[in-house]
Amino acid sequence: MNETPANPVTQHGLASTDNHNRSGGPPDTSEAGRPVSDLPASDSPASDSPASNSTASDSPAATNAADHAASAGDAVSADPMPAATVTLEDFAAALVRHGILLPPNQVELLDRYRRLLWEWNEKLNLTRHTDLDRFVGRDIVDSWQLAQLLNPGETVLDFGTGGGVPGVVVAIMRPDVKVAVCDSVGKKAKAVESMIGKLKLGIPVFAQRVEAVLGRRRFDTLMARAVGSLTDVLGWIGPGWKSAGRLLLVKGPRWVEERGDARHRGLMRGLALRVAATYPMPGTESNSVILKLWRDPRGETGSDTGS
Repeated sequence: MNETPANPVTQHGLASTDNHNRSGGPPDTSEAGRPVSDLPASDSPASDSPASNSTASDSPAATNAADHAASAGDAVSADPMPAATVTLEDFAAALVRHGILLPPNQVELLDRYRRLLWEWNEKLNLTRHTDLDRFVGRDIVDSWQLAQLLNPGETVLDFGTGGGVPGVVVAIMRPDVKVAVCDSVGKKAKAVESMIGKLKLGIPVFAQRVEAVLGRRRFDTLMARAVGSLTDVLGWIGPGWKSAGRLLLVKGPRWVEERGDARHRGLMRGLALRVAATYPMPGTESNSVILKLWRDPRGETGSDTGS
């Protein structure tokens, strides 16, 4: 499945806002149909709330939309390097410490993205990882692991992108894949669109829920991190599986509990699940995993080994 997303609506590929919040409900028709680039910085769509990248759920595994981050406590460094003092050389050295080797042009582009993200974060809550150790140890490492699982020429959608992780980072690391990003919060999508424009990256941005995007476009791979429990994510995708080849989902150590809840709710029927990658979560004794899910006409398998 190698269908490229349809032509974008605006210069940087932004689609009109859908403005649902993550927990469902009707769109805010006062903003419906407006391109993200038309939204003033002070505009706040109906979904614009601190919980808009997650769905409230009675699932025990859904106590925090950012389970992957919260499970580690973000305890990467006892003495983090302040944002204002970070240089390109510091950033490059941090990548090497984590075993991430990239061409110099990609390192420079990632560092420019880091600076733009942190600047935007002073105006809009996009990330908690505003020191070098957390940013590289969590955001870059997760994106790097995802990037290793993609095939050349794939079309990829990062949903619930927030400030652009992992989608923008993966697009920089893997210019041979076609990445698009979406977020239901208009102001976040607008911020990511601004960063993409300054970095001159051809990444379409959709201010829509993932189910709305999948209703119009097809992707080889969906990917996400820190957006909600497995139950939440599978509920959002729903019938959208017909427009996606597979899902790559970054999760923390509670993923087994989340899988059990999704099974109990019948959301794993017709799907297969494998652990595609396991790697240490910096600053903790836990591991992160990347789950790979895809449609399986034989029914739910849910094995936690293999790829």
